[in-house]
This record gives sequence, structure tokens and C-alpha cells, in this order.
Amino acid sequence: MEVAVKSGSLEKEAVDALVLMLPEAEHELQGAAAAIDKALDGAIVKLLRDGEFAGKTKQQALLHTHGRLKAKKVILNGLGRTDKLTLDGLRQAAGCAAVYARNHAAKTLATTTVGLDRDHIAPSQAAQAIVEGTLLGLYRFDRYKTEENERKEVTAITLVEGPRERAKTAQHGAEIGRILAESVNFARDLVNSPANDMTPTILADRAQQMAKDCGLKCQVLERKELEKLGMGLLLGVAQGSDQPPKFIILDHRGGKRNQGNIVFVGKGITFDSGGISIKPADGMERMKYDMSGGAAVIGALRAAALLKVPQNVVGLVPATENLPSGRATKPGDVHRAMNGKTAEIVNTDAEGRLILGDALAYAARYKPIACVDLATLTGACVVALGHEAIGMMGNAQGEALMDRLRRAGARAGERVWQLPLWDEYLEHVKSEVADVKNVGNGRAAGAIAGAAFLIKFVDGYPWVHLDIAGTAWAYSEQPYKPKGGTGVGVRLLTQMLLDWDAKE
Repeated sequence: MEVAVKSGSLEKEAVDALVLMLPEAEHELQGAAAAIDKALDGAIVKLLRDGEFAGKTKQQALLHTHGRLKAKKVILNGLGRTDKLTLDGLRQAAGCAAVYARNHAAKTLATTTVGLDRDHIAPSQAAQAIVEGTLLGLYRFDRYKTEENERKEVTAITLVEGPRERAKTAQHGAEIGRILAESVNFARDLVNSPANDMTPTILADRAQQMAKDCGLKCQVLERKELEKLGMGLLLGVAQGSDQPPKFIILDHRGGKRNQGNIVFVGKGITFDSGGISIKPADGMERMKYDMSGGAAVIGALRAAALLKVPQNVVGLVPATENLPSGRATKPGDVHRAMNGKTAEIVNTDAEGRLILGDALAYAARYKPIACVDLATLTGACVVALGHEAIGMMGNAQGEALMDRLRRAGARAGERVWQLPLWDEYLEHVKSEVADVKNVGNGRAAGAIAGAAFLIKFVDGYPWVHLDIAGTAWAYSEQPYKPKGGTGVGVRLLTQMLLDWDAKE
């Protein structure tokens, strides 16, 4: 989709639809809204006064211009109360407006950030939020539909920003928003693809092609190399599948050599049946989404490269299927990790922490100044936090990193919530036959037990674990999240990188 920013007046744009973002309970129109209302003989004010449109969130109204403007239609889009307007509220409003415009056959749109900036929202931030919300909201995954239905698409959006100086500022934000949204949608495509079309090999191929297109280094370790490294946990999960495991390494060298490395680790289970501890059939088709953490890391590295973030960033994605077979790991088996620790496999459906264990041990090679792993790890996190927040845990060295993620999450609309990881929780994963077992004691503190297992493979570097089980899949349509994979984590990680050198 084409994204443009220009100086000028919104009411003069020759597009299919002008989008006016209007706050709640404001009948005194200003700027472009006043000029457009005048051209339409007061039609907007009449709607407001009659109560047909009130500017509430997720509310839209459509006016036809009948030749009185160069644009064919005007879409009124509610922002809600101005004193409660946030960046994510603006992002959601833009997503709603874009889908509404598409449903009304508008292919080209124009809007503005003029009048939307507040003390806490700069013009560049508003432009970024509008572009993000628009591109994210318009995403559809329909590559497997073959019926020839008329497909409505929005092909272009223009931000009309008044003076040139303001347009220049908005252009910067719009470009960030475009790259972030396209990177999220790239990750969404990976997540939404059926498992037969997103095997570990295909995932690695997609990562390699993306790296080539975006100027990243990419290396893929094969089974023999994993065996030499002693990655017994990853190989133990993979042994039940005919598909070979892959270990994807993406490398963005944006900083100086002495800056150190920021490492992202993503769970890449391209299909999770549960293994021998097989899952119920109901809903198992969604288990193609179990590589959402890996997709988020790949998407974040894409964004980091295109935005040229001045940091050294490494992405690690251990990828495999988790299937039952005559060769599959059995409950009670013991495997040895890359760092030499042994793990008792009590439940083969707790496989994500196994492959992450080897990846976190491998991460030590980069001597990370920060390491963040993302995984659809536990249903227990969904029970604790629902679908609104990402569960966050970390080691003592990772406290400052958790603060960075909190701030980035608030700005990106991908909020995190910290759960404790006290020493007492480490007792939950003590094994009688090995160094550690891969589940806790029953249902208690299930999300924390996952992190308690992972910390055994972290070698003293600052580390944070993000459990995205509740946020990686949308079960219903949301303002900028269509049903399916959400691509959560891409914007969170990238925003943290963009903010990395900002003064606290």
C-alpha cells in the first residue's frame, strides 16, 4: 500500500474518501473539518447536533460530497474524549476508519494529524500511529481462497499536513509506522500459514530471503551442526517429526563493535500436537501459531534493518515440529542441553521451554547486554492475564530491561505485566532424576514455572522472558487486529530498540 505525506489542505485532495478524526462532544469544528463542513453546507455540524454522530470511539459516519469537493466521500471517525486520547487509541481509530473505508469501496484515502497533537502526542507520533493502525487494520490473510469474489482494497493513504515543516516531521513518523506495520504483517503471514506450508525448512527459507532483501546476515544451522553443539533439548523435541529442525540466526550490525549485542530469542514450533502428551483435537488446528515468538523475532529484525537502528541486534529462532511417533521423546525421558544441564521431560507438551533452553545457552556466545525471549509458552499465562497483556519475568540483571519493555509496550500498545520469579519458584522445577524437569508441580504458578525452567539456561546476562500465549492470536476482530495471528512482539521489540539511547 502506498503511504504519502504532503503539505497542503485536506479539503483540496482528490481521493475516494477524506477521513476526519473527530473527538467526542465537540461541535465547534476547526481547520480542515470546518472547511469541509462549509463546502458541504453544514452537513457535519448537522450530524453532530442531531446526535447521529457523536465522535465516540469505534463510531463512523459517511457523507457523499456530490461534487462539492474533489473527494467523493467524507468519513467521520470518532476519537472519543480528547483528555483520554492515547497513541494506541489513535492507532485503533485509524484501523477502524481504514476498514470502514474499505467496506465502502474507498480505494484512496486522505487524512491529517493537524488538531490531533496534544502535550503527550507529537505530530510525528500521531503520523506513526495513524499509518500503523491503517496498515495493520487492513491486513487480510486470504491467499488460500480461490473463489473469485470482488475484492475491495485500500491502495493508498495520504497525510496532508499543512505547512512544509510539519509535513517533514510527519513524514518521519509515517515512515516508521509503515515499516513497523509491514514487519508485523510479515510476521502475521508466517503465523497464519498452515503448518504444511510453514515447516521449519520453509520458515528458515523465508527468514533467509527476508535477510537478503533487507541487508541482514542470516545463518541456518542444520541437524548435524546442532548435534555438534550438543543441543539435546531442541533435538529431543524434533526427533518425533520427519521434518528436520533448523536454528535460524539473524544478525543486524547497526552499532559499533564495543556496543555489545542485544539478543532476541523466539520459540519456533511450527506445529505443536503436544507430542506423546497429545493435545485435545478441539482447536489443535490453531497450533500452527506456536511459532509466533519466532515470527516476532524475524519481524523485529526486519524492522531493525530497514529502520537502521544503531544497535547490534541478533535474532535466534530454534524451529521444529512437535509430533508423536515411534521416535518421539516419551514422558520420563532425560535430555542434555547445550550447556550440559540435564532435563527430565515430564510432559512432552511443555516443549517450547526445551528448545528455548538450548537457544538461551547459545545466546551466551554473544555476551548479551540484553536478551529477550518470546514464546507462546503457557496456557497458565492466559488464565492469569487473559488476552490483554504479555506476561513478563526476568532475572535480577534484567530489571532495567523490564523497565525498558514496560515503556516500549505502553507506547506500542503491546503492554507487559511482570510476574515474580523468586527463588522459591525454582523449587517447582526440581527433578529427582535430572538437573531440572520441564513442568512445575501441578497447576500452581504454571507461567512462572516455565520461566523458572528457562532461567537454568541463562548464563548471567540480563534476561527477560515474555509469555505471549494470550496475545499472539486474535479470536475476534479488533480495531487493528483481524482474526488470526497478531504479530505481537514486533512493535514492542522494535520500539525498545528505537528508544534504547533515549535519556531516561
